[in-house]
Formats: sequence, C-alpha cells, structure tokens
Amino acid sequence: MSALTDSISAISAGSNPLASGAKSSSLIDPQTLMSIKNLELRARVVVEGFWHGLHRSPYHGFSVEFSEYRQYSPGDDPRYLDWRLYARSDRYFIKKFEDETNLRCHLMVDQSRSMNYGSLGYTKAQYAGTLAATLAYFLYLQGDAVGLLTFDEKIRSYLPARHRPGHLRHLMVKLEQPAEGAATDFAAPLHRIVRTVKKRALLVLISDLLGPIGTLEKDLTALAACGHEVVLFHVLDPAELNFTFEKAVMFQDVESGRQLFIDPASARNDYLKKLEAHNAGVQSVCQGLGIAYRRFATSRPLELALFDFLRERMQRGKFVKRRLN
Repeated sequence: MSALTDSISAISAGSNPLASGAKSSSLIDPQTLMSIKNLELRARVVVEGFWHGLHRSPYHGFSVEFSEYRQYSPGDDPRYLDWRLYARSDRYFIKKFEDETNLRCHLMVDQSRSMNYGSLGYTKAQYAGTLAATLAYFLYLQGDAVGLLTFDEKIRSYLPARHRPGHLRHLMVKLEQPAEGAATDFAAPLHRIVRTVKKRALLVLISDLLGPIGTLEKDLTALAACGHEVVLFHVLDPAELNFTFEKAVMFQDVESGRQLFIDPASARNDYLKKLEAHNAGVQSVCQGLGIAYRRFATSRPLELALFDFLRERMQRGKFVKRRLN
C-alpha cells in the first residue's frame, strides 16, 4: 500500500503519525517556540517541524503525494486515473485539477483582553496568533488564498482572502498586534464574514470562548447557515483548565475589571464543574451545527494543532477533494 493510502487511512481513522512515528521530543515545546520573536519565523518552524515529523514516521511521502492526488470517486472521468499509482497501491487515484486545489480560508482570531492571560510565560493571544500564523503559512505554501479578521468587542482588522506577494507579511503584521479589547463580541466579526464572504469558504475561528453560550450559538448558527465550512479552535491556558492556583488571592476579571477574593481550595470544584458545563455546551452547539470543534491547552505543541486541522479536512473529504469555488 502506498504512503498516500497509508496516510489518508491513518488520518481518517484518527491516528497521529507525528506522535506514533516520531519521538515526542521532536515536537517543539510552545515555550521554546514563543522565544522566537518573529511571528512568521515561528510559523515556519512549526510547519517545517510538522513535515519533518511526518518524514520520520512510517508515513514518509505524505507531504509530496497528498497534495497532488485525490481518491477516485464515482462519476470522475477515468481518463485521468493514474495507472502507475494504481499499480503501486491497488487503489484508484486521479490527479487533482487547479480548480480543486485553490482554497479560500478566512482566519478569525480573538484579540480581546482575556486572551492576554498566560501562566506559562506566554499568553493565549500569543499562542492563538502563532496558531493562526502557522495555518496561514501552511495554506499559503499550498497556493491557497488566506484572509484574516481580528476582533474583540469590535472588528480590529480585516484582510480579504488573497494569495499574492506581500499579503502573507501583511497578515503577520496584523496578527502581531497586542490583544487590548475590553470584551469579546462574536456578533460583529461573524456578521462581517457573512456579509462579505459570498462564495463558499473555510472559516477558522480561534478564541478562548469566554462568553455566553446562547449568544455564541446564535452567531454560529448564522455562520453555518451560509454553507461555509467552519473549524473552531478553543484555546485555554492550563491554569484555566485545571485551576491550579494554591493561595487565596484577589482575582480580577481582565475584561470587566471586577475583583473577587477567592480561596482556590473551596472554589476549585465549583469552578471546574461550571467550566466543564460551559465547554460541553460549546461542543454541543458545534456538533449540532456541523462545526468542527477542537479544544486544547496552550501547552500543546502546535504541530499537533496543525495535524488536527489537516485530519479534519481529510475526514470531511475536502482536503483531498476540494470543490469550494
């Protein structure tokens, strides 16, 4: 069986060639990654590390072949079958056409003040910005058009999806802007996307989602109703996920300014129950709307987040057979 077939099967089945085929030490620790000041260089390091991890795994060859072929589907013209690949794999694949390989992706990145929290030496905003930069860099190398919308309680910046010289650098500059917004409001950015993106596209939302579920559900429903494919990355700091605080201290809501004196020992169980209920609610909303949902801590290596992104594309059959134009 060919490397392409192995890779597609592995990703569809949910396995992780980066974790299974390469040593965990080959993954880049986010704390080390964030020490690189230049955002575009950070993104390049992650993408190159991602491919290196695949090449060290049993899925060597995936990086070359998956971008050139797609699996044969009933109704495809048999004249475009690659018989040499069939001889090696005993599977039918055809060459992808140019109109199948041009994707339009819009990255929507939360830059509200709550994203400035971080217990690891870097913030959620830095992690989210690096994740967005990594996806942009990867897609740009694939020849895809990438756009960006950053927001807090209002839209901070917007770049339409393009693939041209200088566009990626401009996008990186926007992502490097600090998170300063007082609050999070999903309505404005999501409505802006609905109004401006008329052709079917891939929309990637990156946020800590610290807002009311009811409002989020309403806004995401409007987004899904337009027929766009939506991927939601829910990023939280490990301290937020585990409430690892030990001493009773004064906590301040960075968005509202409200202060509360809290004893972690007595508040931990109630906090974790409410957080789990909130996260489960978000996941339920996404499942109901057909939105891909991934939640993870900012301590997670970004190569794995990129793998999640590609696996989602594979599972939906859109990465090997794109028809978004």
